[in-house]
Amino acid sequence: MAIAIILVIIVVASVLFHFLAPWHLTPAASNWGSIDTTLFITLVITGVFFIAIVGFMVVAIIRFRHRPGSRAAYEPESRRLEWWLIVVTSLGIIGMLAPGLVVYSDFVQVPKDAYPLEVVAQQWQWAFRFPGQDGQLGRSDVKWVNAGNPLGLDPEDPAGQDDVLITNNEVRLPQDRPVKVLLRSKDVLHNFYIPQIRGKMDMVPGMVSHFWFTPTVAGKYEILCAEFCGVGHFNMRGNLVVESPDRFEQWLAAQPTFAQTLAAASKASPGSLIEKGRQLVETHGCRACHSQDGSASLGPGWKDLYGREEKLADGSGVKVDEAYLKESIQDPKARLVQGYPPVMVPYTFSQDELTALVAFIRSLSAAGQQEQGATGTGGDIVAQGQQLAQSLGCLACHSVDGSKGVGPSWQGLFGHRVTLADGSQVEADEAYLKESVLTPAAKLVQGFPPVMPAFTPSDPELDALIAFIKSRANPDATKQEPAP
Repeated sequence: MAIAIILVIIVVASVLFHFLAPWHLTPAASNWGSIDTTLFITLVITGVFFIAIVGFMVVAIIRFRHRPGSRAAYEPESRRLEWWLIVVTSLGIIGMLAPGLVVYSDFVQVPKDAYPLEVVAQQWQWAFRFPGQDGQLGRSDVKWVNAGNPLGLDPEDPAGQDDVLITNNEVRLPQDRPVKVLLRSKDVLHNFYIPQIRGKMDMVPGMVSHFWFTPTVAGKYEILCAEFCGVGHFNMRGNLVVESPDRFEQWLAAQPTFAQTLAAASKASPGSLIEKGRQLVETHGCRACHSQDGSASLGPGWKDLYGREEKLADGSGVKVDEAYLKESIQDPKARLVQGYPPVMVPYTFSQDELTALVAFIRSLSAAGQQEQGATGTGGDIVAQGQQLAQSLGCLACHSVDGSKGVGPSWQGLFGHRVTLADGSQVEADEAYLKESVLTPAAKLVQGFPPVMPAFTPSDPELDALIAFIKSRANPDATKQEPAP
């Protein structure tokens, strides 16, 4: 009897909790109130089944409780009961599935006049793209991703030249205008979710998913990633601002287009050329055969390769210069290096790509760095460091304006003393910053989780990153704790 009473209390408490609890769905700020209706139908059906099943358990416990001298009746099957269970259960499942299927069909059937918005996810940050005056989004692919082209747009596609790029975590939309949301991921599985908009969809690498909505209420709404995507998942947040069409158009006109971004990248220092070479190396898998730290590998290592004499398979020697490197990339078997197997396939890079690759290989040797410095091709190292910080995702965890993030802010960090997890203090000088990039767990800063992965940048890349962090130092607040 006590168990029956407990079950009744559970049912009554559950029903009262639903009606009296202060936690409810926030009001919908889009046209998808039907999603709330679908959730309510599911809640009612599951609630009815919950009450019916627990009620049956209570009746069974009371009616068929143990009595001295009584024996249980054996009934191997009851076709009548089985049919009742099949029919009732099927109706319940249909009642839960049918509304969801209807709503989902509407969710992905985009109106013809919907305004396109592309959302690009990357650990652990968001980026966005709008079409330009032509109303069309240009082609995109991960093979075009580099520091100057973080969204991977096709530089040769005329339809993408006027596309508007938003490379921060805040995006704006016009009120009362249908929006088609195109979703893609640059790395792992993510999920784009705005609770008040009732918009939620997985972002699968290699695929473009989509849905649509019409924002109906002006305001600011938080964008969340609803799929675990790594150690910084909890900090993958953004903002959607819904405003009047006039204010939206004014804001959109002030954002850079893809063509302007490319022009800025081309005017940037040749440090960006090195970064382009690094991206090509990553994209085409060169690291798998050519080490960059001097360790043994399947092909010749690139550490201090440029400018030295290499012994070839036929016993002759050759100086590793720009011409030799380009020839080795385009025709690897022309002059084989002694001690390495002839396994490299020829590549058909453009002249610009070849130049970028050679610039990157040159940057890994002292001779190449001296040549770049002597000819003025070393470029703005701070700009290069900023591009690296963006392309490597550093700015997803480290702010540059003093705001709180997953890791310590870079604003005012260099030259200041920081308190470590063990209570000791250390000055954030160049040596400390380099150690923190290469081995983040060596000296953990107090108040921050040990979630940063180890990076293996080349020496010039590491110098560029440190130069960028140095540029964010605050000379008016020396020897203070950085903002947590």
